[in-house]
Amino acid sequence: MASEANGSLANEKAPETVGVGRYVEMEQDGDSNTVKSRLSGLLWHGGSAYDAWFSCASNQVAQVLLTLPYSFSQLGMLSGILFQLFYGLLGSWTAYLISILYVEYRTRKEREKADFRNHVIQWFEVLDGLLGRHWRNVGLAFNCTFLLFGSVIQLIACASNIYYINDKLDKRTWTYIFGACCATTVFIPSFHNYRIWSFLGLVMTTYTAWYLAIASIIHGQVDGVKHSGPTKMVLYFTGATNILYTFGGHAVTVEIMHAMWRPQKFKAIYLLATLYVLTLTLPSAAAAYWAFGDELLTHSNALSLLPRTAFRDAAVVLMLVHQFITFGFACTPLYFVWEKLIGLHDCRSLCKRAAARLPVVVPIWFLAIVFPFFGPINSAVGSLLVSFTVYIIPALAHMITFRSASARENAVEPPPRLVGRWTGTYMINAFVVAWVLVVGFGFGGWASMTNFVHQIDTFGLFTKCYQCPPPPLPPATPLPFPGGLSNITMPFAGGLPPAAAPSPAHFRHQHRHHSHGL
Repeated sequence: MASEANGSLANEKAPETVGVGRYVEMEQDGDSNTVKSRLSGLLWHGGSAYDAWFSCASNQVAQVLLTLPYSFSQLGMLSGILFQLFYGLLGSWTAYLISILYVEYRTRKEREKADFRNHVIQWFEVLDGLLGRHWRNVGLAFNCTFLLFGSVIQLIACASNIYYINDKLDKRTWTYIFGACCATTVFIPSFHNYRIWSFLGLVMTTYTAWYLAIASIIHGQVDGVKHSGPTKMVLYFTGATNILYTFGGHAVTVEIMHAMWRPQKFKAIYLLATLYVLTLTLPSAAAAYWAFGDELLTHSNALSLLPRTAFRDAAVVLMLVHQFITFGFACTPLYFVWEKLIGLHDCRSLCKRAAARLPVVVPIWFLAIVFPFFGPINSAVGSLLVSFTVYIIPALAHMITFRSASARENAVEPPPRLVGRWTGTYMINAFVVAWVLVVGFGFGGWASMTNFVHQIDTFGLFTKCYQCPPPPLPPATPLPFPGGLSNITMPFAGGLPPAAAPSPAHFRHQHRHHSHGL
């Protein structure tokens, strides 16, 4: 891409800079020799292939790591492992397609002397440039809705996790608190500035994953453990769509690519990130399911079953910080869309852009309070939104973009021989569309929405504390019994239904009868 762009823009200095991938977001170029600039470059200005790998791996696993044991209890051990491998491969393929379409779009625009130095390319713009406004509208609707609920899920996960350290506040109150904390992501300009956060995020999920695996093994199997899954189709496909969601985190692929100095190097980054993520998700989910079995069916957050220790508290705290980071990953593309809508995307003032972004956080905050269903909401989002956003639409877009012989001949990045060139690519894309449409959206949508509605019927909307342990029974209430027997308690204090308890009139009658006998 770079050589063609440079050849066509040799006489245009500014576009040539863009053609070689020089990405300038909101920072001013300054003296690169100062201590401040070197420190900023180390922690803040990330645009290498390594930064992209950290961003992809960190964003991909996130809080879903804690719900995968729950999915294993729905799927069973064998299906859980196979679905992870299958959807990991499928997700890597569609991320590759998105990267190819991005490079194609950017190269065409740079040949037209477009300048992206102060503009972040997004997925809906790629669809618009390659396929027209109808594709843009569909892509924009699915992508924004998915990212909106992806941000909602991070807030729910924050409240769910912190509750296992401090249960003095209910989960809904914790959602209020973390909503305010996550709103500070409005000050992070773009994915170009997530260098240190991406690195730390992956370190945190690595610790949590191996803590889950090792702690589950040390804990051992609970008494009478059962591994009965799969037992119901609803549960089976709900678990499958949660794994579909796990490896469908590349709704921000285009933004991550655009933050790279050399976007054309992205090709295999997502696959390499997925391979690393599998080393985290497979051992942790398998070990937790082995230890707790069917108990996970009513504990969508695996941390809730492990005894409280300093190691578990560390895992909770690290995941809280990581969920803050992932909230920023999911919400930043929404910030960009909102900025473009109100005409502030090219504003150089960070404070103005941050203030303008705040209205985006409000609906996310509200929805996290309405639907606090940690676990089931992942499956619902996976089946209804991820299936189209990151699987079906990219595969269809690639097929239609290169449907003509001239488009294939002039393609910037033709498919490799390993996948069978254009014929093999078309067949793989057709399989992806058919499989995800039938299994992911069809069966998965039915199962996940059935489960989601069941959660609403069971817990209700705006529930204060989803899947919290019931409060302890109050101590027996002393009854002021006639004759000074104040230590006699009500028979129903131990839990009998009120209808079975003797009435006060009965006690008065017994007292009168006893007095007459004396």
